Amino acid sequence: MTQKKISILVPMYNESEVIPFFFTTIEKELTQLDLEYEIICVNDGSRDNTLQQLTEYAAKDSRIKVVSFSRNFGKEAAMTAALEYSSGDAVIPIDADLQDPPELIHEMIAEWREGFDVVYAKRSSRVTDSLIKRQTAGWFYALFNRMSETDIPRNVGDYRLMDRKVVEAIKKLPEKVRFMKGLFSWPGFNSTTVEYERQKRAEGGTKFNYWNLWNFAISGITSFSTLPIRIGTYLGLMIASISFCYGFYIITKTLLFGRDAPGYASIMVVMLFLGGVQLFFMGLMGEYIGRIYKEVKNRPLYVVEREIGFNND
Repeated sequence: MTQKKISILVPMYNESEVIPFFFTTIEKELTQLDLEYEIICVNDGSRDNTLQQLTEYAAKDSRIKVVSFSRNFGKEAAMTAALEYSSGDAVIPIDADLQDPPELIHEMIAEWREGFDVVYAKRSSRVTDSLIKRQTAGWFYALFNRMSETDIPRNVGDYRLMDRKVVEAIKKLPEKVRFMKGLFSWPGFNSTTVEYERQKRAEGGTKFNYWNLWNFAISGITSFSTLPIRIGTYLGLMIASISFCYGFYIITKTLLFGRDAPGYASIMVVMLFLGGVQLFFMGLMGEYIGRIYKEVKNRPLYVVEREIGFNND
């Protein structure tokens, strides 16, 4: 029988500081497997010497393959490219900073061999994150799973194992604005979870700030749920009903007791409240319209400048 093969998917952006440590660590774990493996590295338009280092490693080891973008297209595009270029019977996305321990690969493969199609790597704690990040992450998972028909497991990042049939299902999803955690969970299939303690970055610093994370959360929710815009309909009906009742009250009071002096403060409060609600939902509608605009243009998710280590390079 043909030996099974694992694809390790690694999106990289300005990771020159951590690359030597990454390959030393990951190869130590992979060489212990009784499986073939490949490492698909996607250089997402790095501005340092990430590509140069990846090229050198690929020249030494044919199992290391490099896809280099013409510019920075973002992690979601890089992960999509890694999936499309992978050829393994199962894939494992992992970040180059090694906060997700490669030692867990053995445990995930063991669960895969037991018949699970998806093996989630779940953080047992988030002590390496700030208090604000831990709290907002909890709010996001709760809000997303309440609003969306597709649940994403709490405290699970991109680090997981997915069988080839799961990968093929994900590759059929055509959207241009991609929230990979949601897309990974959307196909379903038989899944299980292994837990681990997340480590600090081996080298360098995170490429995400709170503004990026906020936009990422908005992208995730609007990609998988229309409930936010539906709330506008419900809120509008509620305010219209209250306004109708209040108008009936004013008319009745005027007919029975005469006309009151108008109140400037109450009028301003109502106007500002309604104006704020309208602007908020106009912005929300703009998010959805912007997504339609991006989908209609149908531009490619990324542009590949170089392919290194593949049969056609």
